[in-house]
Amino acid sequence: MSNNVVVTWSGSKEDAQALLQAISPDDSESFTIDLDITGDLAILTIKVSEESVRTLRTTIDDILACLSAAESSINEA
Repeated sequence: MSNNVVVTWSGSKEDAQALLQAISPDDSESFTIDLDITGDLAILTIKVSEESVRTLRTTIDDILACLSAAESSINEA
């Protein structure tokens, strides 16, 4: 059995690319990242799939921590 979570973020293309760079180094087999850019709007979709709920939560926590840190640096700029 697989457990799944989808995280969706929308905003500017520049911010989306910064957030994408923040989580790309994790390069995990347990999640995929899609970036859809239409005009000035970017939508970042992260799909996480894990066998156990505990591992799913850990992976989501790690991703959200990376996104939060990147978002903080974007807001300070």
